[in-house]
Amino acid sequence: MLRSQECIILQDRNAWTGHRNVTRSGKGLGWIRGSTEALILLFYFLLYAFLTGMFALCIYGLLLTISPYVPTYRDRVFPPDYDDGKQMATNVECTPGQYFLQDGEEHEERKACQFRRSLLKNCSGIGDPSFGFSRGKPCILLKMNRIVGFKAGFGTPIFVSCGSYKGNDSHVGPVTFYPKNYFDLMYYPYYGKLSHVNYTSPLVAMHFTEVIPNHDVTIQCQINGQDIVNDHEKDRFLGRVIFTMNIG
Repeated sequence: MLRSQECIILQDRNAWTGHRNVTRSGKGLGWIRGSTEALILLFYFLLYAFLTGMFALCIYGLLLTISPYVPTYRDRVFPPDYDDGKQMATNVECTPGQYFLQDGEEHEERKACQFRRSLLKNCSGIGDPSFGFSRGKPCILLKMNRIVGFKAGFGTPIFVSCGSYKGNDSHVGPVTFYPKNYFDLMYYPYYGKLSHVNYTSPLVAMHFTEVIPNHDVTIQCQINGQDIVNDHEKDRFLGRVIFTMNIG
């Protein structure tokens, strides 16, 4: 009877020793460690997949609230073609001195007023491709930023003026403007690049013919009109442009 009990005890000891040897060898722990790592990887995969889906859903919801016809920050457009022939073929003649208002749905295409290059006369670059720089009588072209729905001047044209910047105006001399010294109301409002496909931004050319030679002359040209800010202390390029000429 005692021998049977001794055999059972010996078997139990051998089984425990075997289990301890397996544990020490790492086979059992290796299986447990592999399962844990797989679960962790699965958890992070599901977590990031969920976060990616939520981000995509938020972006999709944001895009639904943005109209493609009204830019949120800036409306990037390519420079228009001022060629006379193309302007007469694609755009219409408008009545000067009044807004070119056009009714219709947001997505409907609007007509654009003609602005022909020849209107700039001596500053058109047609007869003189150097725009007067080769003769020491340079032309500077001024253009306003496009703002959707903006009625420039609120019924009064926005005028352009030029003079010396913190200097003597006699060093600048007389300035000739083409086609006029203001932006005509007929080019406003602007309806956006998707609706106003052929819109041509009006230009004002400033021809400097008697700038004092061999001197650095700093010139300021600014736009003037109702609700136009051109004297901001922290942004000297708001509503104005400042540049230096030296006619050799």
